[in-house]
Amino acid sequence: MSLCSIFVHVTIIQVKADHSFHARQHLFIFYHLCVSSQAVQNFINQTWTERYNTEISTQVLTLLWSTIVSIFTLGGLVGASVGGTLAIRFGRKGTLLFNNTFALLAALFMGLSYPSSTFELLIIGRFLTGVNAGIGICVQPLYIGEIAPRALRGAMAMGTSIFITGGILTGQVIGLNELLGKEEYWPILLSTICIPAVMQLLILPWFPESPRYLLIDRGDDVASLMWFHGPDKYHGEKEDMERERVSAIGIKPKKPWELFTDTSLRWQLLTLFVIHTSQQLNGINAIYFYADYVFTQAGIPADKIPYATVGTGACECITALTCGLLIESLGRRALIIGGYSLMSVCCVCFTIALTFQESSPWVPYLSMICVFAFILSFGLGPGGVTNILTTELFTQTDRPAAYMIGGSINWIAFFFIGMIFPFIVNGLKQYCFLVFLVICCLVATYIFFVVPETKNKTFLEIQSEFYSKKKLIAANGTEETSHEITESCLKSFVNNYFFFFLQ
Repeated sequence: MSLCSIFVHVTIIQVKADHSFHARQHLFIFYHLCVSSQAVQNFINQTWTERYNTEISTQVLTLLWSTIVSIFTLGGLVGASVGGTLAIRFGRKGTLLFNNTFALLAALFMGLSYPSSTFELLIIGRFLTGVNAGIGICVQPLYIGEIAPRALRGAMAMGTSIFITGGILTGQVIGLNELLGKEEYWPILLSTICIPAVMQLLILPWFPESPRYLLIDRGDDVASLMWFHGPDKYHGEKEDMERERVSAIGIKPKKPWELFTDTSLRWQLLTLFVIHTSQQLNGINAIYFYADYVFTQAGIPADKIPYATVGTGACECITALTCGLLIESLGRRALIIGGYSLMSVCCVCFTIALTFQESSPWVPYLSMICVFAFILSFGLGPGGVTNILTTELFTQTDRPAAYMIGGSINWIAFFFIGMIFPFIVNGLKQYCFLVFLVICCLVATYIFFVVPETKNKTFLEIQSEFYSKKKLIAANGTEETSHEITESCLKSFVNNYFFFFLQ
């Protein structure tokens, strides 16, 4: 009964995550490349003409459209920057409930922009959507990671990726011409973000706050812990939390800048930087950019390409489900290293296929295979495991600040790749995937040597893996293996050079 309640609760929270990341990832792609792009630009042109009795210049139209697209990223960065602080002050559940305000206001502003002939409302709505997404992606995995039993932590945290990809797929489906993809429906399409917000406002208040937050941060009783895990099975989880609470006595939740001054967290912070930066710079955006070209070369009619794009969304959703089934048996390291390794192979194959795209009739089909294989690899590894690692690499007092840092890094990298990607494509053409090949290989190597397996371990055990391993080896008089020697050398190199600039 208690396990069922956890999964129901997770589903409700994840539906909201579906909305938040759908806004971040898919709305950027779909909104920017499909029918809404031209429809909104036509609306801006019409509004400008009616307001000023003159046609808008191409430069001003481009500026306004670029602002509408990019302001979302700025909102996401703002949301990620304040999400951890809000989670500490108002609790995880309270922050998620409050965050719905931004979604409702965004839906209202974007929905009213057309009938009121005010394109400025689109800019405000997009910014608020970004804030909502930034807070949601910061606090939602934090909440799920804290309420999940240790044995199911990875599988339940994978719900984030499952519902995110479900949101992408939903956006692709409702964006088809048969549904809301027609030009006159774009205000309704953008206003649908209010639906999951209303659902969460109606249902989430009936569920308790995070028991880990209540017990460790607030010192409250274990009522919510019993609610989630049942009166007979909560004792083991309580013991883990008590050990973490004792280790955190007298320590207040840290601010982001305090993490950078804590020498015991340097490797966790470096890992946080690597996994969140690489999640945006690994080439997934380039794959979506080239997808339409690949489908066209494969002979798919232009009016059928949106349906092929729906196939990529379905592919990513199925992969997230598969990852959720495998993560507790294979572990985090195997999935994320395997994901980046397969993505590296796909980068090589895709570069070759694009180079010889017109040399043989079967090559375009090889390109299609590479597109789907890359998306599968991304969903199996970095797409699913990154948020889980962010939860598991830090203890209770450090975790909110870590999510603020990780979220900010992710949004900055998202903005960075959006700015430089067109120049990379124009300069390198299909060879841009060689850049992503290098990134994927480096990340896989780093994780292999530095990041420990976190499956079925307490947060304190994971933390000790980073800075106590050599002390434990020395105390036990055990010789280092070649793997440990290599890891020690790599850590020594980074300590001497990379962290020199932080001192």
